[in-house]
Amino acid sequence: MGGHRTRNNEIELSKQVGQTFKPDVLANGDTPKQLLARSRYLLFKRKDSWTPSQVHRAEILFSRYPKLEQAYNLAQNLGYIYSVKDKAVAYTKLAQWYNRVEQLGFKSFNTISRTIQSHYQTILNYFDQRSTNAAAESFNAKIKALRAQFRGVRKVSFFLYRLAKIYA
Repeated sequence: MGGHRTRNNEIELSKQVGQTFKPDVLANGDTPKQLLARSRYLLFKRKDSWTPSQVHRAEILFSRYPKLEQAYNLAQNLGYIYSVKDKAVAYTKLAQWYNRVEQLGFKSFNTISRTIQSHYQTILNYFDQRSTNAAAESFNAKIKALRAQFRGVRKVSFFLYRLAKIYA
C-alpha cells in the first residue's frame, strides 16, 4: 500500500509542476502496476506451461517480490505431492511441505496447513487407491440445490422419492 501512496504523490507532484506523469517501465515493457495485474494468470499455472513472455514476466516479478515467489513455490509443491506414486514418499513430502510453511510463516497458508495436520491420514488414503470423494461431494451439492429449489423438505419420504426419480 505504501507504493500506491508514493505513486499517487508522484502523480500529484507532476500535476503541480505542470508535467505529465511517466511511470517506470520495466524490462518487458510493463509498468510496475501492469506487471502485477498481468502476472495474475501465470501464478495459477505450472511453470512448465508458461509462455516465453510469462517466463520473462515471472523473472521480473519474482526479482521484485521474492516472497511472492516463495508462496508460488509452496502452492506448486503441494500440487506436485499428488503426482507421487508411493504413499510413504507422499507422507514424507507432505511433512516437508508442512515444515516449510511453518518455517516461512505465511499466514495465508495457515488454513491448509491446519487441515493437513488434522486430516493427513485421510489425505494419504488417496495414495492407496488414487480415488477421491469428489463424486459424493458433487451429489451432495445436487441434493442441497434440490432442497433449496423447493425451499426445504416438508415430507422426507416424498423428498427421497423425488430425489430417486430425478437422479436414479
